[in-house]
Parts: sequence; structure tokens; C-alpha cells
Amino acid sequence: MDTASCEIELSVNGQHYKRQAEPRTLLADFLRHEIGLKGTHIGCAHGVCGACTVQIDGKSARSCLHFAIDVQGCEIKTVESLASAHKLHPIQQAFHENHALQCGYCTPGFLMTVEEFLRTNPDPSDEEIRIALANNICRCTGYVNIVKAVAAAAQKLRQGKS
Repeated sequence: MDTASCEIELSVNGQHYKRQAEPRTLLADFLRHEIGLKGTHIGCAHGVCGACTVQIDGKSARSCLHFAIDVQGCEIKTVESLASAHKLHPIQQAFHENHALQCGYCTPGFLMTVEEFLRTNPDPSDEEIRIALANNICRCTGYVNIVKAVAAAAQKLRQGKS
């Protein structure tokens, strides 16, 4: 074992992973490069844009601001956890139906933020949606369709439609 690396064990999307990596490896890099989950995008690498948002123990978090070694023992969820093999999650479906993405780079971060938000606020107003999304940046869509998609997803989830 290289003295500059250490063993990092993480639970990601319900699977256990054990890899050798440097202690300074960011969670975003660990997810992408060590275990091959490419859905978590790195935008600004400073915690500003939200493209790298994942959930740590059910809470939205910027994976570019966490060292992988520091989240051992936590349950990490990435955008790959949302869809099943043959069916989009209602939030993903609502984004698709409402044209809430263009280039798609920011979309995984939005989806993970929205999943937590709707879990804690199942019937939000448009203003509450805008506030919840304030920390995620999209340079393409202008947010109108993203807000519509979140409202549509909330309705689908309340009605039990998936």
C-alpha cells in the first residue's frame, strides 16, 4: 500500500465500496473515478453551482466540498439511485415532460436537491420551489421550466404516480 493512500469504504446507492485513495480525494472524484458513477458532475469545484449535489444521509450536499474519507459510515445517494432499470423517477419524468433541461450538465444536482426538497415539502408553492433551487445554477434554461417540473413532480408524488 502506498503511504499516500488509505482505504476508503463508502456505501453508495445501497452498495458497499472499498477502494484505495488519497485522504484528500474529494467525494465527487471518488464517485466518478474510483467507483465509476459519472452522474455526479463537477462544475465549479467550489460548492457554488450545485452540479455535484448528492445526498449524504438524506441531506443534499456538495460532493466537491467533502473528502470521501470524511463521509465513511454515511449513506451516499447519487442521481443514479433515482431511476429503476426501466422507469424514470417521477422527478426525472417531470423534468423530461416539462423541458426542464437543455445541456443537462446541472440536472443531476437539481434532481438530488429536488428529491430531498419534495420529501420534506410535498406541496410547495412556486416561491418555495424557487428558494429551494436558489443554490443550483443552470446557465441554459432560465428556470421557468425547472420550477414547472418541480411542481409537476410534487403533484405526481402526492398522487402516488411513479
